[in-house]
Amino acid sequence: MRFPEEFLHFVWQFRLYDAQQLQTVDGKPLQVLNCGFPNKHAGPDFTNAKIIIGQTTWVGQVEVHLKASDWKAHQHQKDNAYDNVVLHVVWEHDTEIALKDGTILPTLVLQEKVPAHLFNNYQNLVSAVSTFPCENQLKEIDEFVVNGFLSRVLVERLAQKSEEVFDRLEQLNGNWDETFYHFMAKNFGFKVNALPMQLLAQSLPQTLFAKHKDQSLQIEALIFGQAGFLNQDFEDDYPEQLKVEYKFLRQKYKLAPIDRSLWKFLRMRPQNFPTLRLAQFAALVAVSNHLFSKILEVKNVKDLRLLFGNLPVNMFWQTHYHFNKQAEKVNLQLGQSSIDNILINTVSLFLFAYGKYTGQANYQTRAFYLLESIAAEHNQVISQYAAAGIRLENAYQTQALLQLRKSYCNEKKCLNCGIGLKILKRD
Repeated sequence: MRFPEEFLHFVWQFRLYDAQQLQTVDGKPLQVLNCGFPNKHAGPDFTNAKIIIGQTTWVGQVEVHLKASDWKAHQHQKDNAYDNVVLHVVWEHDTEIALKDGTILPTLVLQEKVPAHLFNNYQNLVSAVSTFPCENQLKEIDEFVVNGFLSRVLVERLAQKSEEVFDRLEQLNGNWDETFYHFMAKNFGFKVNALPMQLLAQSLPQTLFAKHKDQSLQIEALIFGQAGFLNQDFEDDYPEQLKVEYKFLRQKYKLAPIDRSLWKFLRMRPQNFPTLRLAQFAALVAVSNHLFSKILEVKNVKDLRLLFGNLPVNMFWQTHYHFNKQAEKVNLQLGQSSIDNILINTVSLFLFAYGKYTGQANYQTRAFYLLESIAAEHNQVISQYAAAGIRLENAYQTQALLQLRKSYCNEKKCLNCGIGLKILKRD
């Protein structure tokens, strides 16, 4: 029967073997008082284990292998980190292992000690032909277990994303407002145009906008000009004004616009065209000096939505999706789903990251509360879990599911998943 070494780790860690009459390969009685803690770093697999062999109590490390000979194959005999191993746990004992001082390493063989249903459950999960391993068994798992693990992976998701925030924060000399502005710009690209929005923000620091406070036309000129949309001829006065303003500002600040070809229009609803998103972003910039500082003060989702609603978008865009193309009446404001997308992907992230960075847990709690206050997201991945039996009520759960899919289900890491472990342990 073939299985990865991680499966044997799982059996040892959760004591899923017959513990009656355990003995080492040389016949000495063995008791496991504590299997130890999984080691996530270099060195033996488990630390601080406590066992009794014969009449002697040992405290130390445990190494787990499919075959005893893997000790030599992995070159552990040359690594001082393995000198304090007190027990070798293996599936198959194919050779005797000695430590550097010549002491024979005590070995426990689990081949005849593991119940067959564990293998069957594991094989059913990892070999399942489904969108994710436990799709056909998920509805049988208690909701409390599912939600408990989702809470854990949500923290994992926010912690991972916070590292990106901290990296950019360091690049921007610890300026939280500027860092938030960069991530906000990227979010306004809504995946398809996230890259050019990010490049745009990098080319236009907020300090530049501060010099043109209350001059919305110049802010719009900077944004559309740097985005590469003003290098053409126009039919209307408004874009011509932007072009003149940008020509002056470009020379004054020695600016270089990004490549217009980076912006994507194909297969998009006109309401999501980058030109309209840029107009909305320019309006937000014009009225949101120190936006992140304001967000730290606002404590409910209704007031947070107001920060991104009713933006003073130039009325030119009420009849245009492009500079040189008329359109029927256009909704100038971000829709609620777009605002919620920003609250989920940028605002909640920054509340969590700021709380983690400053050691103020109340901001992390606010991030969780914000996600709980927003309706569940809708996409193909989330729909698959809903169809499998998970009851989804808010963005707290759907964000966790996206992390679950990415880091566990797609990688078939069922042995590291609280839901997978529950399925594996069932008789």
